[in-house]
Amino acid sequence: MGRIDSTIAAIRPVNADWFVTAQAHLDKLTKPPGSLGRLEEFARRIVAITENMSPVLDKKVVFTFAGDHGVVDEGVSAYPREVTSQMVFNFLRGGAGINVLARHARAEVVVIDIGVDYDFGGLEGLTSMKVVKGTKNFMLGPAMTRNEAVRCIETGIELAQGYAKKGYKIFGTGDMGIGNTTPSSAIVSVITGKPVAEVTGKGTGISDESLARKIKVIEEGIRINQPDPKDAVDVLAKVGGAEIGGIAGLILGAAAHRIPVVVDGFISTAGALIAYGLCPTVSDYLFAAHNSVEQGHRVMLEAMRLGPILDLNLRLGEGTGAALAMTLIDAGIKIYKEMATFGDSGVSGEIIN
Repeated sequence: MGRIDSTIAAIRPVNADWFVTAQAHLDKLTKPPGSLGRLEEFARRIVAITENMSPVLDKKVVFTFAGDHGVVDEGVSAYPREVTSQMVFNFLRGGAGINVLARHARAEVVVIDIGVDYDFGGLEGLTSMKVVKGTKNFMLGPAMTRNEAVRCIETGIELAQGYAKKGYKIFGTGDMGIGNTTPSSAIVSVITGKPVAEVTGKGTGISDESLARKIKVIEEGIRINQPDPKDAVDVLAKVGGAEIGGIAGLILGAAAHRIPVVVDGFISTAGALIAYGLCPTVSDYLFAAHNSVEQGHRVMLEAMRLGPILDLNLRLGEGTGAALAMTLIDAGIKIYKEMATFGDSGVSGEIIN
């Protein structure tokens, strides 16, 4: 795990002094102290993460990692696995939810084939970094080998490093993979110790009967594979997914380069939880985009001490929530940089009672 270890070694906590400096500037603006609420929090955090008193978020990118899952064979999804590859084509045509909302946020979308069970060839616009052609059914043994799990994480790190060098200032995470709420629920159950039934939802909209089967499949997969909750790579390998590993690596790489990451919903947060298991300091660099409808999502956010920015009953994935949340983080930075101070405007900042 050389590349992973060296990346983790480069991650350091955000310096709290920058929060104080940023807050001092915010308190000079023409408003009552703290009156812009979490917009001020976003500005403080971006200043502290970047260590820049005048941060610029001009280059934004959402990474949508795509992968298939062998556990779909157990009837845990409302859709067949072929939909994963079909949606990849839709992303590249610009017709998916993430494309629309990324355009709204003025962010680019990068689609990565990290584990789709389909041969795209040299498809224009697709970033091909395939580690596996779909994971194996974890009801029959580990979803991946440990080496494959490591390679998924390293793929995410490589992407983060490449886009850091290109000058991108903020990353968003996204996913596409039919059946991927199943490994995500398995991950949160193993790492947090919560019962599977408490952290498993209906994903794309399965029936109550299918939900009961999904819970039993996850419970059995955990029993068969015995993932070690203290070893995040072991958890990823045994009950995880390729796109989840890629997201984990992207987060590690971004934190090493002091780049903020806006984490999308349930699957993206499972990736964040893997990264957090490897290096808890990454939480300093994470913004939780929203609170997903999936019931296990809040459990993961609480484990990492992250407060969601939005709560819109979202459950699409792809990075849609991340793109939306980027617009609010942008708003916080614009307030910080463009709003007049009391001294500049001639407005009295004196509080008389």
